[in-house]
Amino acid sequence: MSHTLGIRQAQKQKTRQALLDAALGLLEEQSLSSLGLREVTRAVGVAPTAFYRHFRSTADLGVALVEEALGSLHPMIRTTVTAAGSSDERITRAVELIARHVHAYPAHVRFIARERHGGVQPVREAIRDQLARFADEVKAELAKDHESEGWSDDDLLMLSHLYVDQMLVTASLFLEVHEAAEGEEVSAEALERVTRLATRQMRLISIGRHHWLD
Repeated sequence: MSHTLGIRQAQKQKTRQALLDAALGLLEEQSLSSLGLREVTRAVGVAPTAFYRHFRSTADLGVALVEEALGSLHPMIRTTVTAAGSSDERITRAVELIARHVHAYPAHVRFIARERHGGVQPVREAIRDQLARFADEVKAELAKDHESEGWSDDDLLMLSHLYVDQMLVTASLFLEVHEAAEGEEVSAEALERVTRLATRQMRLISIGRHHWLD
């Protein structure tokens, strides 16, 4: 009996993931607010009623996509701001990690960029909550840094939000380069141009941090 239940559970998880993957593919060309569940189930090859075994609505599916896109990034974000290394080394590490992530998961990055201010409230709130978690985690790492001595919690949180927002901007910049390539290999020159710009933007925040208590 347990073996049968295990097979059923595995099949259920497989179908759920197929629905998420199909929705992500369909969202390449449209917003979540215009996505119909019949489109998703048709792409997977299951009956529309099967959708409700996994998600309450397309908004619920969207929230699951937010978790898939951002939930696994928390260790990566903490790694980029850990106190190990100089400020410039941390910035270099952050930009490189973001570039690799965008290269590996462009559809997820595009989904977050589009739906962060989109028309589906539960998804906007899910993205906002994930970003708030990132900011809290960055704040916890920054608080360990000797440069944070004398900083108030509010100021550290403000700085954390600046870094998180800049990471999103950097991801969008790299995404634009990939989209401009239109399926062709992205040129090293274009990637280097974005890398230089993103690095300078993060350095500007870092310089402001160094002088905030002056």
